[in-house]
Amino acid sequence: MNLIIHGHHVEVTPALRSYVEEKMERVRRHFDNVIEADVLLSVQDKLRQKAEITVRVRGSALHAEAIEEDMYAAIDCLIDKLDRQVLRHKDRVKNHLREPLKHQAAQQT
Repeated sequence: MNLIIHGHHVEVTPALRSYVEEKMERVRRHFDNVIEADVLLSVQDKLRQKAEITVRVRGSALHAEAIEEDMYAAIDCLIDKLDRQVLRHKDRVKNHLREPLKHQAAQQT
Protein backbone atom coordinates (compact mmCIF):
# COMPACT_ATOMS: atom_id res chain seq x y z
CA MET A 1 0.00 0.00 0.00
CA ASN A 2 1.27 3.43 -0.95
CA LEU A 3 0.70 5.94 1.88
CA ILE A 4 1.01 9.64 1.03
CA ILE A 5 0.77 12.22 3.83
CA HIS A 6 0.47 15.95 3.04
CA GLY A 7 0.25 18.94 5.32
CA HIS A 8 -1.61 22.17 4.57
CA HIS A 9 -0.60 25.01 6.93
CA VAL A 10 0.93 22.37 9.18
CA GLU A 11 4.27 20.61 9.15
CA VAL A 12 4.00 16.84 9.00
CA THR A 13 6.36 15.85 11.79
CA PRO A 14 7.79 12.34 12.13
CA ALA A 15 5.51 11.86 15.15
CA LEU A 16 2.37 12.69 13.11
CA ARG A 17 3.58 10.49 10.24
CA SER A 18 4.21 7.50 12.51
CA TYR A 19 0.85 8.04 14.26
CA VAL A 20 -1.01 7.94 10.94
CA GLU A 21 0.94 4.85 9.82
CA GLU A 22 0.18 3.12 13.13
CA LYS A 23 -3.55 3.87 12.84
CA MET A 24 -3.65 2.71 9.19
CA GLU A 25 -2.58 -0.74 10.37
CA ARG A 26 -6.13 -1.18 11.71
CA VAL A 27 -7.56 -0.56 8.24
CA ARG A 28 -5.00 -2.90 6.65
CA ARG A 29 -5.92 -5.61 9.14
CA HIS A 30 -9.55 -5.54 7.98
CA PHE A 31 -8.96 -5.07 4.26
CA ASP A 32 -5.62 -5.73 2.60
CA ASN A 33 -6.58 -4.77 -0.99
CA VAL A 34 -5.83 -1.06 -0.48
CA ILE A 35 -3.85 0.35 -3.42
CA GLU A 36 -3.15 3.86 -2.15
CA ALA A 37 -4.04 6.10 0.78
CA ASP A 38 -3.71 9.88 0.47
CA VAL A 39 -3.88 11.73 3.81
CA LEU A 40 -4.22 15.52 4.06
CA LEU A 41 -3.69 17.16 7.44
CA SER A 42 -4.63 20.84 7.64
CA VAL A 43 -5.23 23.64 10.11
CA GLN A 44 -8.31 25.73 9.34
CA ASP A 45 -7.94 28.08 12.28
CA LYS A 46 -6.40 27.77 15.73
CA LEU A 47 -9.28 25.71 17.09
CA ARG A 48 -10.06 23.47 14.11
CA GLN A 49 -7.71 20.77 12.88
CA LYS A 50 -8.86 18.83 9.84
CA ALA A 51 -7.79 15.40 8.66
CA GLU A 52 -8.91 13.96 5.32
CA ILE A 53 -8.16 10.66 3.64
CA THR A 54 -8.89 9.17 0.25
CA VAL A 55 -8.30 5.44 -0.02
CA ARG A 56 -8.20 3.83 -3.44
CA VAL A 57 -9.24 0.21 -3.61
CA ARG A 58 -9.86 -1.89 -6.65
CA GLY A 59 -12.95 -0.49 -8.33
CA SER A 60 -13.65 2.50 -6.11
CA ALA A 61 -12.33 5.18 -3.78
CA LEU A 62 -13.35 5.80 -0.17
CA HIS A 63 -13.18 9.28 1.34
CA ALA A 64 -13.48 10.40 4.95
CA GLU A 65 -12.77 13.60 6.84
CA ALA A 66 -12.83 14.73 10.45
CA ILE A 67 -12.53 18.10 12.18
CA GLU A 68 -11.47 18.30 15.82
CA GLU A 69 -9.64 20.68 18.15
CA ASP A 70 -6.61 18.39 18.32
CA MET A 71 -4.87 16.86 15.28
CA TYR A 72 -4.43 13.49 16.98
CA ALA A 73 -8.15 13.41 17.87
CA ALA A 74 -8.99 14.29 14.26
CA ILE A 75 -6.84 11.40 13.04
CA ASP A 76 -8.52 9.01 15.50
CA CYS A 77 -11.99 10.08 14.38
CA LEU A 78 -10.94 9.86 10.74
CA ILE A 79 -9.65 6.31 11.09
CA ASP A 80 -12.87 5.28 12.88
CA LYS A 81 -14.94 6.60 9.97
CA LEU A 82 -12.66 5.03 7.39
CA ASP A 83 -12.69 1.68 9.18
CA ARG A 84 -16.50 1.58 9.07
CA GLN A 85 -16.44 2.43 5.35
CA VAL A 86 -13.83 -0.25 4.61
CA LEU A 87 -15.81 -2.91 6.47
CA ARG A 88 -18.98 -1.90 4.60
CA HIS A 89 -17.10 -2.00 1.27
CA LYS A 90 -15.63 -5.40 2.10
CA ASP A 91 -19.12 -6.71 2.94
CA ARG A 92 -20.52 -5.38 -0.34
CA VAL A 93 -17.75 -6.97 -2.38
CA LYS A 94 -18.16 -10.29 -0.58
CA ASN A 95 -21.95 -10.28 -0.98
CA HIS A 96 -21.71 -9.23 -4.62
CA LEU A 97 -19.43 -12.17 -5.41
CA ARG A 98 -21.79 -14.68 -3.77
CA GLU A 99 -25.04 -13.50 -5.41
CA PRO A 100 -24.37 -14.90 -8.92
CA LEU A 101 -23.92 -18.38 -7.43
CA LYS A 102 -27.35 -18.21 -5.77
CA HIS A 103 -28.87 -16.82 -8.95
CA GLN A 104 -27.39 -19.63 -11.09
CA ALA A 105 -28.61 -22.30 -8.65
CA ALA A 106 -32.15 -20.89 -8.80
CA GLN A 107 -32.12 -20.98 -12.62
CA GLN A 108 -31.00 -24.61 -12.74
CA THR A 109 -33.88 -25.88 -10.59
